[in-house]
Amino acid sequence: MPKIATTDGTKLYYEETGVGTPVVFVHEFAGDYRTWEHQMRHFARSYRCVTYSQRGYPPSDVPDDPARYGQDIARADVIALMDALGIARAHVVGHSMGAYTALHVGMRHPQRCISVTAAGCGWGSLPDAAAREGMRNVALETAKMFREKSMAESAAIYGDGAMRQPQKYKDPRGYTEFIRMLSEHSSRGHALTMEMLQAKRPNFWDLEADLKKFAVPLLIVVGDEDESCLDGSIFLKRTAPTAGLYVMPRSGHDIPTEEPAAFNAALAELFAAAEAGRWLAHRKPG
Repeated sequence: MPKIATTDGTKLYYEETGVGTPVVFVHEFAGDYRTWEHQMRHFARSYRCVTYSQRGYPPSDVPDDPARYGQDIARADVIALMDALGIARAHVVGHSMGAYTALHVGMRHPQRCISVTAAGCGWGSLPDAAAREGMRNVALETAKMFREKSMAESAAIYGDGAMRQPQKYKDPRGYTEFIRMLSEHSSRGHALTMEMLQAKRPNFWDLEADLKKFAVPLLIVVGDEDESCLDGSIFLKRTAPTAGLYVMPRSGHDIPTEEPAAFNAALAELFAAAEAGRWLAHRKPG
């Protein structure tokens, strides 16, 4: 199994295919390296595509120490992966939790990014203090569930949330595959990721000053049925000067697998425009 070692020695499993300009895919909380199969198959025809499982997600290591999880660590893992594979710059594509990480890579390491995609991004980002605390409590209760129940039980409950319903009903076969793969994850890894990353990461509104200076071509993709991510996605669009917003109709949270053809088409347009220096060509110079 191909693995790279991160700065703290945690080993991350990865797969790569294709040749050309690199694309690094960063999965969501309920995903893993397999989440991006539709994208890997499509873009490997023209790009060097890399997918990996984050720490806490087998076959990557699942550290027992809570201090080895967090948003800054997740960001550093992307850079460690790129360094190990000799990738100087890449299109960084993230979904949900992975989209937060992709944004942090774009903010802290813009020189390593050709473009950034933030899909299904915004859960937990709310301006109101009481709402923020409520979302944090949801995260901690979710972590508790993963600790107390089997992975199969937790997958069935977590995977049946409101944001997953559109895929469940429009694509039952794909949804069944999603639940099966989720049930194969680590309960401990999920609990620690939810406690130390999801519950503690900075809010979009906390990052406003940095987002206003965002310089990398940025594509935001959100499903119109993904209520928990709509407000955050619109905030990103209004705040980041390089942002383009694509609202996918009749779609929920699982955009890369729920609507792969539409998602891939949007990525292809971003990649071509970013590489040609034409992402902001629609705006009047000066």
